[in-house]
Amino acid sequence: MTITSIIVKKTGFMTNHQENTSTKMPNGISNGLTDIATARCDISVIVPVMNEQGNIRPLIDEICEALSGRDFEIIYIDDGSDDGSAAELETARQEIAALRVLRHEVRAGQSAAIRSGLLRSHGKLICVLDGDGQNVPADLPHLIDQLESVRPERGMAGGVRTKRQDSYMRRKASLVARFIRKTMLRDTHPDSGCGIKVVDRDIFLQLPFFNHMHRFMPSLVRRAGGTVLAVPVAHRARGAGASKYTNLNRALVGIVDILGVIWLLARSDKSSSVQELLSQPKPKAKKAAKKSAKKVAKKVAKKRTKS
Repeated sequence: MTITSIIVKKTGFMTNHQENTSTKMPNGISNGLTDIATARCDISVIVPVMNEQGNIRPLIDEICEALSGRDFEIIYIDDGSDDGSAAELETARQEIAALRVLRHEVRAGQSAAIRSGLLRSHGKLICVLDGDGQNVPADLPHLIDQLESVRPERGMAGGVRTKRQDSYMRRKASLVARFIRKTMLRDTHPDSGCGIKVVDRDIFLQLPFFNHMHRFMPSLVRRAGGTVLAVPVAHRARGAGASKYTNLNRALVGIVDILGVIWLLARSDKSSSVQELLSQPKPKAKKAAKKSAKKVAKKVAKKRTKS
């Protein structure tokens, strides 16, 4: 199996991937983007990380254990880490066949990292996990089963942290954010900020992309016509490292984001399901088609007897 490492300067992506699973640019270089028409695996697990040294390999091992026996891939997106994350990912990539690694040359944020993984994924179901290890991969099978249980509906099964292992101030800030989302966006999901979720690929690809979109997934999935499920999940303290966000940072950015989401929801597509109208052939046309087919069959039979 040949693994190639490609740096795409214009987009800021460096990707490790199998050559036969990605589309080709005119010069023959693989750009890592998935051709939607190609065969896929069942599940893609997307994990964005930035300076998560020490949390990476334990989480990968847990994902492999949780999805053992299923057809899956794991895609880690290194969002410009400057600690030992890149080295830890490279070691894991050489040892774990299901692991693919993408790297942003320039730090772009969590939502951009998730989108990079989505566009290069092959799974029909997209699982998303935070890279800090606080989400528990053992919850993934239950989330998947819950989403599959509402078929033929499409949408998202989002985690709800039942015993959240965060500081008092961070939990209070989340309660305030939840109240604002519920009031202004009519977001009834009890834990929109939970990092673990499973989304149907076709729905995920329809969502509008913007920075911090990952915080508004329930509202965006509903905007796309999808069903949103709230599923209780476990939560735990960090194993290593520190949070990249402060409560003040979340609050200031969140105000602008909420105004943007309100604008998006007000301009959502109101059309219902689309059906193509196909003309039915008239009875005379059907008879003529049958006669023509019989004539062709007779001619072919005559040629065969002559030969």
